[in-house]
Amino acid sequence: MLLLILVIVDGPLILPNGDVVGINTVKITSAEGIGFAVPINVIKPVIEKFITQNKFDEAFLGICAYDKEVVPYLSTSPNSDSGIYVVHIDDNSPAISSDIQVGDIITSIDNHNINNMIELREYVYSKVPGDTISINISRGYVSRKFDITLVSKNF
Repeated sequence: MLLLILVIVDGPLILPNGDVVGINTVKITSAEGIGFAVPINVIKPVIEKFITQNKFDEAFLGICAYDKEVVPYLSTSPNSDSGIYVVHIDDNSPAISSDIQVGDIITSIDNHNINNMIELREYVYSKVPGDTISINISRGYVSRKFDITLVSKNF
């Protein structure tokens, strides 16, 4: 039996050996020991940009989606065993001007398979506003590709 002990401090989420595995974002004060953290792999591109550029200008796509485990319950797409299911597109986002629709399944971005929102967020954080990404989607039995130019989150 493997026992994993996480030490929660104000800020980083660290293992007993000192490895940072996440950044604490929310702690529920009405419950004992319940908190939420962003995985360190999502934060790494942000940290790298602060180190190299002394700033982080967040690239923005404007899509909210459910992870691949939820897709089979929401879609009858033949490719529903992978990808993320689009549930919302922000009105003021670059995604709204493409033909991506609620209900589409995003299968990859720039030929990188995407199976959860963490992977999507991690990839978009590695980009800068003005970068163009290619998104592959599945819509029923049709596959399509869209090129979308990311904008600054502070548009």
